[in-house]
Amino acid sequence: MALESIGVSPEIAEKPERPKNRKRTSMLTLYTRRFMRNRGALIGVVILALLVVFAIVGPLIAPYSHTDLDFLALRQAPSAEHWFGTNGSGNDNFAQVAVGLQRSMMIAALVAIGTTVVSALIGATAAYFGGRYERIMLAIIHFMMVVPNFLILAMISNDAGGNWLVISLVMIFVVGWFFPARIIWTLSLSIREREYVHAARYAGLSGMRIVIRHMLPNIGSLLVINFTLGVVSAVLTETALSFLGFGVKLPDVSLGALIGYGSSTLVSAPWLFYFPAAALTLLTVSMALIADGLRDALDPTSAAGGRA
Repeated sequence: MALESIGVSPEIAEKPERPKNRKRTSMLTLYTRRFMRNRGALIGVVILALLVVFAIVGPLIAPYSHTDLDFLALRQAPSAEHWFGTNGSGNDNFAQVAVGLQRSMMIAALVAIGTTVVSALIGATAAYFGGRYERIMLAIIHFMMVVPNFLILAMISNDAGGNWLVISLVMIFVVGWFFPARIIWTLSLSIREREYVHAARYAGLSGMRIVIRHMLPNIGSLLVINFTLGVVSAVLTETALSFLGFGVKLPDVSLGALIGYGSSTLVSAPWLFYFPAAALTLLTVSMALIADGLRDALDPTSAAGGRA
């Protein structure tokens, strides 16, 4: 029987069928492709990678340790012996900037991870369980929003002697968690009414398992963005504390402490201010660019990342 007699054209009949076992592209691959199309985000990744290399390798290749004193080169300008110059005590500024950047990045990473985890658990559990627990959590969150947290952080950090680990823990549990928790609670209110959450509840799963296994993964994009922005916030908070003298103290150094010292010698020894200030600026700008790229990549309605 001719193909024309049954209404099928020869072109359609000869067209090969699409393979049914074609491999599907994973969501991670789609997000990565959208992120890689953002030039600003790629620039941020490159800058951050160079800063990490400098923070790790810098203290190893520096001709002096950050605690060594060179009494023959007090407040000396950058030279072949001291690449970033020296301060009034003879410390090598290159080694101090590298170690200060390393310490600031460690504080920022620890605080960003801690605040993301704490805010996610508190916000999601408050939305899921509701009732008295939700009212108590919201009352604490709203109270913390009006308390001068920076002053509390400054007093505790000063009493702790500028210990960077104590500063990080205080920034996690006193300053950093309540704003993200409020946002996550708002978003989780709609997620708790989804069908898969009701199905998990009817299947007999515990409340915490539903929160961790079903609710939090569905706001993963928000958590990733909160983490990157949390790094910037933690760096700026630590810098402000150290600049005012309440943060990291000697023999430890941080970018904020170096900037605070360099600001007093801006006219006579500007290199003590400009080098740590440049490292801080590059760190915050790179994280802001990465956060912007992640937002565009993870948001399916954004046109900035292109079609996946």
